[in-house]
Amino acid sequence: MGKTLLDKIWDQHAVRQLPSGQTQLFIGLHLVHEVTSPQAFQMLRDRGLKVRFPERTFATVDHIVPTDLTERPFIDDLAEEMMEAIELNTAEFEIPLFNIDDQRQGVVHVIGPEQGLTQPGMTIACGDSHTSTHGAFGAVAFGIGTSQVRDVLATQCLALDPLKVRRIEVNGKLSEGIYAKDVILHIIGQLGVNGGVGYGYEYAGPVIESMSIEERMTVCNMSIEGGARVGYVNPDQTTYDYIKGRPHAPADFASAVEWWSSMASDADAVYADKVEIDGSAIGPTVTWGINPGQSIGIDQALPDLDAFDPADQFTVQEAFDYMDFKPGQRLAGTKIDVAFVGSCTNGRLSDLRAAAAVAKGRKVATGVRALVVPGSQQVRSAAEAEGLHEIFMEAGFQWRGAGCSMCLAMNPDKLQGRELCASSSNRNFKGRQGSPTGRTLLMSPAMVAASAIAGEVADVRGLLN
Repeated sequence: MGKTLLDKIWDQHAVRQLPSGQTQLFIGLHLVHEVTSPQAFQMLRDRGLKVRFPERTFATVDHIVPTDLTERPFIDDLAEEMMEAIELNTAEFEIPLFNIDDQRQGVVHVIGPEQGLTQPGMTIACGDSHTSTHGAFGAVAFGIGTSQVRDVLATQCLALDPLKVRRIEVNGKLSEGIYAKDVILHIIGQLGVNGGVGYGYEYAGPVIESMSIEERMTVCNMSIEGGARVGYVNPDQTTYDYIKGRPHAPADFASAVEWWSSMASDADAVYADKVEIDGSAIGPTVTWGINPGQSIGIDQALPDLDAFDPADQFTVQEAFDYMDFKPGQRLAGTKIDVAFVGSCTNGRLSDLRAAAAVAKGRKVATGVRALVVPGSQQVRSAAEAEGLHEIFMEAGFQWRGAGCSMCLAMNPDKLQGRELCASSSNRNFKGRQGSPTGRTLLMSPAMVAASAIAGEVADVRGLLN
């Protein structure tokens, strides 16, 4: 009986079974940032502990970093305090830090793959929900909390519950103007925000297999929004071509590829569940509510309350009330105030190219504040080498430095009041983008650009040449 990639990686990294039924799992790569690590490092000091394997830990700064004025000290005292803490902690415990004056700096889930740190067959942990991003390489990657950050620093292990595996096959072919973001929003809309609880998601099928690594990262990134603990794609030639030549790629690359290939799910692997999605039926997808599962195709009307399970109707009504939307309403034509392209979901070079293709030769609508925030300094440099920054600035977008920016607004990039934002980020929770009453519509970077140009939610297919 064959095994899934998750089963193989789990077995190879299992240290022992714990009395609780959990597995003590060895973590191959630990990524650290400035927000969830200060308390963890202090816990080590309090117990007189060292970092067990500092060579397996890498740190960057991203969440609280301003994307316009980066002079130190930061205007925000708490942000400056966090910066000082990670600088002190990484120096004391001898951990590499990609600081704001380092060309390797960027959003943690962008820089890991960019540096070749993320590789197939790995277990990866980071104190950030969207660590599932790294599963795009055929890794098993966990988002963890601060106490678990402490555990990995001290022991290089985590205590984890076993997972079932659901295989999600996306078949057919995507239509023009449909992107990886539409695919994952559609999947979450179909399976629900709690549909993946207790599962790891294995993404497969012709649509996934034809995606670039950056597109696969977008899909895996939002696995957590569907309730899954991890999400991954089996490694293939696309994976190996991406990693080859990067700073931390294996020296004996051929041997590495041979082992990576062996970690892919077997043809006769057994799954707890299988789901098939028709990729040709996916349209430009936009969220309308207060969680990523509340989404519709741009051509669809908002659903009636009685279309939902009675147990979900309270949350649905809450979403309608908060967003000022009504059943039967269409999102196309809804006025927006802010447009944001960026985040660990959609801040990579291919995302910026897609948005720039829409923005080229056009202008941001009057009254719309539009930001483009590269996911890393290397993404920014690559985009500028292609002249993408000029396209954006000529269109009226603000061209910013690397960071998490308005995805979660732990920095100066925030919504004001009841502003409505067309966003390429990953969460549309109440207050997520910095204002307790601000509203977020999640969509692809190309859709964000189209909406910025129109001044309202717009179907990008009408602007593609």
